[in-house]
Amino acid sequence: MPLGTLTTRAGWAAFVDQPPSSLDLLGDDERKHLTDAERDTYDQARHLHHSRLAVVATPTVNKVTKLGRRLMLLNRGQLSARRGLIVNGAGETGKTTAISQLGKHHEHLARRRRVAPGPFLPVVYVSVPPASTAKMLAAEIARFLDLPLPKSFNQVAITNAVCEVLHTMSTELVLVDEIHNLSLSTRPGAETSDQLKYLSERIPATFVYAGIDVEGAGLFSGLRGQQIASRFTVVATQSFAYGTSRQRAEWAALVATLEQVLRLHRHEPGTLLRHAEYLYRRTGGMIGSLSALIRDAAIEAIIDGSERITLDLLEAVELDRTAENQRSTTSKR
Repeated sequence: MPLGTLTTRAGWAAFVDQPPSSLDLLGDDERKHLTDAERDTYDQARHLHHSRLAVVATPTVNKVTKLGRRLMLLNRGQLSARRGLIVNGAGETGKTTAISQLGKHHEHLARRRRVAPGPFLPVVYVSVPPASTAKMLAAEIARFLDLPLPKSFNQVAITNAVCEVLHTMSTELVLVDEIHNLSLSTRPGAETSDQLKYLSERIPATFVYAGIDVEGAGLFSGLRGQQIASRFTVVATQSFAYGTSRQRAEWAALVATLEQVLRLHRHEPGTLLRHAEYLYRRTGGMIGSLSALIRDAAIEAIIDGSERITLDLLEAVELDRTAENQRSTTSKR
């Protein structure tokens, strides 16, 4: 099944069920005898492989998974005031990857432990819409559930329908991404915050939020913010550091892991590792930027027929604005 958006039930299921890529390179003789159509199919499979690449168990992913699992165990005996988790940091620091891996890990565990028959949906993943209202958030959950909503349904009706389905399907983990779209300084934002709190009281599940600079966005401001702060543990994501030998070793291990999964015919193993410092300066230590750089370069190496990632090719790849600004700043030093 093709991988879709995580904010639909089908897309989430495809993500959870997707096995690691096991694409093998053909030998030179086999590749030489491919027809044009066969070569195109082979190259398209490699494009898809590189577009996904590997998910690396970074310290952030491990920390969020470990803490999330512990909070879920803690919440099993709670009737109210359940504890939650907020993953907070700048863009491209692995927030979505961390919470989605927590969800994937938990769903695999929950499926193995499931003995009761009937419908089952251990994890729900939604994204807070821009300028969200309480009704919009409830509708997002309903959309994930493929729950048909009559136009006459108001916020209360949608919320009740969502809670009933999540109870029936034994949902244990609710992942809420883009939480920075919720502003407590506005009436709709405050009402959406109240909606999340209400849902967490009615649904016996652990709630995990992820967002950019949530404190600066005012998530912990005022009475509502104090309630959130008193119930949620915050894990800060950040770019990799490069100042100590241990930090440089961690970055090198990340680069080596990504290089190992490349499927290029003439790429020399260890090339990216030799350029680890360049890759750090180029991406500012942002894992999202590093992954995008390597994936983009690998796809281009297939398209142009070079089948290898070189420093010149890496230099030619244009990254996100943050990474390019970092590159410009570094080059002036």
